[in-house]
Amino acid sequence: MVSLIRSRPLLSFFVLACGLSWLGWLNYILSRSGLGVIDVDYPVVLGSTQPLGVIPGAFLGPIGSALIVTAVVDGRAGLRAWAGRLFRWRADWRWYAVSLLAVPAGLVAVGIVASMVIGGSVVAPAPTLLALYAPVLVLQLVTTGLAEEPGWRDFALSRLQRRHSPLVSAAILGPVWALWHYPLFLTDWAEGPGRSWTGLLAFTVFCLGFNIVMSWMFNRTGESLPLSMLIHVSANTFASVLWSAMFPSIAAQHVYPLLALAAVVAAVAVVVGTRGRLGRREAAPSPTARATVPARQGLPSGS
Repeated sequence: MVSLIRSRPLLSFFVLACGLSWLGWLNYILSRSGLGVIDVDYPVVLGSTQPLGVIPGAFLGPIGSALIVTAVVDGRAGLRAWAGRLFRWRADWRWYAVSLLAVPAGLVAVGIVASMVIGGSVVAPAPTLLALYAPVLVLQLVTTGLAEEPGWRDFALSRLQRRHSPLVSAAILGPVWALWHYPLFLTDWAEGPGRSWTGLLAFTVFCLGFNIVMSWMFNRTGESLPLSMLIHVSANTFASVLWSAMFPSIAAQHVYPLLALAAVVAAVAVVVGTRGRLGRREAAPSPTARATVPARQGLPSGS
């Protein structure tokens, strides 16, 4: 196993991330909150069965697998570098504004346009919901964000981009990120808009598009994991706290397609705006290479 992980670290991470999470979710999937095969009721915490049904398996998968593979392949030095990106809070304040505000602003625009098309209403969120937004965002940050992003972005994306272009790396990571979620479509996690083939397809498209946006954020901020986590959970928090209250006329089955549309538009804008580089800067030439260029240019023409 150690030899396999060392020879195929990325493949090992993807298999472990999915396998460990799916194993951790198995009881939840089989319970009354899922397929109803076993007589188990998950308690409702904060209005949902997800805190106890989803979060433990999520922590087993991406972050747990990244920890295991990094320790095996790179040792203590690799673990320090991997963990160090988790504390890269220093960034221009504008990137915090983008992480916290750009995704909600985009979703508000999509919701308004969709409501106008169907002749529905747009409602200002109640003060109680606005007050709830920040605590839910923080909770999502230390649960969903922390469970996923140290694996998907910190480990997988950074390694993929050492071998492939940023766009190819995002194209590889996006489908795996979507696939990791698939068993949850058998549970209350996808209740309403998600528990259908159309919901699964729309969610997949959303993951492919939003993964490009998140890759851009990760690269553009010098691989700041906190900012990647923030932009991830800002989408989750807006969708779970404010969406249905602001756009009551939009049917539940249309939510995932609209989220997918917003993600695709944003992804196209990022790809076009960065010419496919997704914010990743070219590696600077080494001092040795810089020193040899003038010497070669100064050689006599007959040499």
